[in-house]
Amino acid sequence: MPRVLVSEGVPEAGVSVLEEAGIDVRRGGGLDGALGWLCLLTDRVDRARLASAPGLRIVANMAVGTDNVDLVAAEELGIAVSNTPDVLTDSTADLAFGLLLAAARGIVWADRFVRAGAFTGWTPSLGVGLDVSGRTLGIVGAGRIGVAMAERARGFAMEVMLHSRSSGVPLDELLERSDFVSLHVPLTPETRHLIAERELARMRPSAVLVNTARGAIVDEAALVRALRQGVIAGAALDVFEDEPALAPGLAELPNVVLCPHLGSATYDTRDRMAEIAAQNVVACLAGRALLTPVVSP
Repeated sequence: MPRVLVSEGVPEAGVSVLEEAGIDVRRGGGLDGALGWLCLLTDRVDRARLASAPGLRIVANMAVGTDNVDLVAAEELGIAVSNTPDVLTDSTADLAFGLLLAAARGIVWADRFVRAGAFTGWTPSLGVGLDVSGRTLGIVGAGRIGVAMAERARGFAMEVMLHSRSSGVPLDELLERSDFVSLHVPLTPETRHLIAERELARMRPSAVLVNTARGAIVDEAALVRALRQGVIAGAALDVFEDEPALAPGLAELPNVVLCPHLGSATYDTRDRMAEIAAQNVVACLAGRALLTPVVSP
């Protein structure tokens, strides 16, 4: 029976696909004797780890992004790499828009305020926030999730501006004109700290930054300074630069909403991600084409 390493935490839906294909599943541990690895975005899949497993044929990453995988090393070593696109598009876009609303309307603050017993009656100035309907949303990254975010925004009669490497408005123009900026680009050397001190300074003082992509796209220390100094009005983050650690001072800021990387966190989505990753493993070991290849065998 071919042996496959499955990282701890992978949903049973993916494990079942492997077992039904007659694969010997190893839950956690090393890569000794493994022909495949169904891994998570928290796994560091570097050259040394790949080179330590001479029989390894595929790394199936249970994520859309593959910034945790050394793709160059995998290709040089003849190891296939797959990801799980499409299936988490809606769940991630839903969370991104939820974070936008939460930051604009102070929903997290309001919940804490009521729970603390501080609500003693309505007043005109209590919890006043920002309008969302009819405002301008700037979307950085026009991939599947960025487009899905735009569809949700149009339901709120928002004007949508898109920026990508090859199309849309220039990034500086988007930052200057948007009331909300939502990030949906992959983490690459080119996008690391794409939003830093200079870019934050170009945003409106009333603007809100939303990041559900990868934490290192934003210079987190610069963001803390911008939020403290009123350079922008607020931020809503599902990902962090040095995850799970936060930049000093970030958690103490009242004008930021924080989530623990929940973009794809629905039961159906996580199960389907695990299934797709497992199906890629089965296909590779059977000599068939991968469903969602990043590096082909």
